[in-house]
Amino acid sequence: MQTDTLSLTQSYVHGASRTPLLGETIGAHLDRIAALSPDRPALIVRHQGIRWTYAAFKRRVDQVAAGLVALGLKPGERIGIWSQNNAEWVVTQFATAKAGLILVNINPAYRLHELEYAINKVGCAALILAPAFKGSDYIGMVRKLTPELDRADAGAATGALALERLPSLRHLIRLGAEKTPGMLNFDELPALARPADMAELGRLAGILQFDDPVNIQFTSGTTGSPKGATLTHHNILNNGFSVGEAMRLTEEDRLCIPVPFYHCFGMVLGNLACVTHRACMVIPGEGFDPVAVLSAVQEERCTGLHGVPTMFIALLDHPDFARYDLSSLRTGIMAGSPCPIEVMKRVVSEMNQREITIAYGMTETSPVSFQSSTDDPLERRVSTVGRIQPHLEVKIVDAEGRIVPPGTPGELLTRGYSVMRGYWGDAEQTAKAIDEAGWMHTGDLATIDAEGYCNIVGRLKDMVIRGGENIYPREVEEFLYTHPDIADVQVFGVPDHQFGEQLCAWIRPKPGVALTEQQVTAFCQGAIAHYKIPKYIRFVDEFPMTVTGKIQKFVMRQTMIDELNLTQDRTA
Repeated sequence: MQTDTLSLTQSYVHGASRTPLLGETIGAHLDRIAALSPDRPALIVRHQGIRWTYAAFKRRVDQVAAGLVALGLKPGERIGIWSQNNAEWVVTQFATAKAGLILVNINPAYRLHELEYAINKVGCAALILAPAFKGSDYIGMVRKLTPELDRADAGAATGALALERLPSLRHLIRLGAEKTPGMLNFDELPALARPADMAELGRLAGILQFDDPVNIQFTSGTTGSPKGATLTHHNILNNGFSVGEAMRLTEEDRLCIPVPFYHCFGMVLGNLACVTHRACMVIPGEGFDPVAVLSAVQEERCTGLHGVPTMFIALLDHPDFARYDLSSLRTGIMAGSPCPIEVMKRVVSEMNQREITIAYGMTETSPVSFQSSTDDPLERRVSTVGRIQPHLEVKIVDAEGRIVPPGTPGELLTRGYSVMRGYWGDAEQTAKAIDEAGWMHTGDLATIDAEGYCNIVGRLKDMVIRGGENIYPREVEEFLYTHPDIADVQVFGVPDHQFGEQLCAWIRPKPGVALTEQQVTAFCQGAIAHYKIPKYIRFVDEFPMTVTGKIQKFVMRQTMIDELNLTQDRTA
C-alpha cells in the first residue's frame, strides 16, 4: 500500500509497489501454498466440525475438481453455487478454479425469478445448491422451475438433464446426505473421478491462464437487470493478496469470516486473503450469529475478524459480550457500508482490534481499491477509506472528465489489474462502465486529500446499501410495476441506525384502487430477496418533479427523513 508522505496537486493516486503481482492461477497458487505449509491449519468450519490442514484441504479440492471434470464440465463453462457459508462453498471456490470453470455466485436470498434470470443470463451448465437456508427451500424452488425432475430417476443423476426453463443446465448437485431425483450429491463427486480425470487436472494446470475468467458476481444497475461482473484469476487472487498484506497477515493468523461467501467480502477479502498468506480460514456458522462469532473468536483464538458495521454493532451490543475473551484479536476489515466513527472506536477499544482496517471498492474492481493501513492513525482509519492499493490507479473527475484538485468531490475512477473483464454477455453495459482508457467508472462521489486519503461522500447512482447488501432501486421498481394495482412507483433509500439505509417506496395506485402497505409487502414476499422489500411504503397522488419532468428523489428522501425523524450518518 502507498505509504510515502504525499502532497498531491491533483486528485490522482498510483499504488507504486516493490512487490510484484502474482502471475499464476488460483489453482497453481493453492498448490504452491499447500507445498510450503502442508501441516498448517487451512480451514476450520465450526458448525460442520471440520478442521483441515492445507494438505487435507488441497486433497479435497483436487478430488472435487476431478469429479467435476468427470461430469463432462469443460473449461470456460459456468457453474453456479446457491448456498450459505460452509466447507463445500470454500472447496467449490478452489475446485472450479482448478477445473477451469467459472464459478457463478448466487445470492442465498434470491427467489425464483432472480434464480432463473441468473442461471439463464450466464448459461450455467451446473448448479450446486444447499437444501435450504433461513426459511428458503432451495430444492423446492428449483423443482418449481424444473418439473421434469419429478419424473427423473435418482440413479440417473450423473446424466445430463434437459430442462425447459433452464436449457443450459445439465447437472444439479445438492449438498447433504438426502437423495433428490435428478440431483447428484456433492459428496459423491470425488468417487466419480477416474485416473484419467486426475490426469486431466494436471493437463489443465499447464494450460489455464491467469487472465482466464474464474468468477461471475451479479451486481444490479440502473437498467434494473442484474449484470454479471466477470472476474479473472488475476483480478481476485491479487486483490486478496493485497488485502491480506494491508492487514499484515501471516501463517500464524486465524481469520474469523462471518460475512457471506457469495460476495467478494467473504470469498476474496476472507478466503483468498488467508490462502495467499497461509493463514487459517475460520467459519463460525452458516450465517451471521453474534454468539457463534464471539465463541469462534474466543475458542479458536482468532487474530482477525471481518464484518459490516451492522455485524460489529450486534456483537458489541450483545448482552453477553463482556463474557467473551477477545484478547487474541488484532486486525480485520470493516466494510460494506459507511462505517460510523463511534463504532470503529468501540471495536478498537472493546474488541481489541487495534489494527482493524477500512476497505472500499466495488465488485467490478475485485473489489478493493482503497484500504487503511494497520499503522494509520485512528482518526484516519475512522474518517476515510485509507489510501490506494498497490498496482492500482484512481482519479477523481468532474462532470467533464477532468481531474479535480485535492479535496474536491467528483466521480471516482479506478484502473489497473483489478478491473473486471466486463459484464457477461453485455458489451453495451461494459462499454458504459469501462472507458477507452481502461478506467472503471464507479458512480461513487469521493474526495482525495493532499496526502492521498480517500473519503466516499456519496453516490452518483441511486444505489442503496442496506447492511452491506447493494440494492438498486430501479430493480425493485421494475418488480413493483408488475403489481396490477400500481400505476407508478419510486424507490429510494433513507437513513437507518441499524442497517445504514432502508428502502422506501412511494407508490401511486391506479385510479379507484385502495391499496395497503400489507398488500404490497405480501406481493414482495417470496418473489424478491427479503432485503429488497421496502420497509417504508407511502401512497401518493404525485411525485415531486422538476419543470422538465425529472423525478426529484432527493426531495422524497428529505420528506421521509423529516416525517420519520431520521438522522443521517455520513461520517465514512
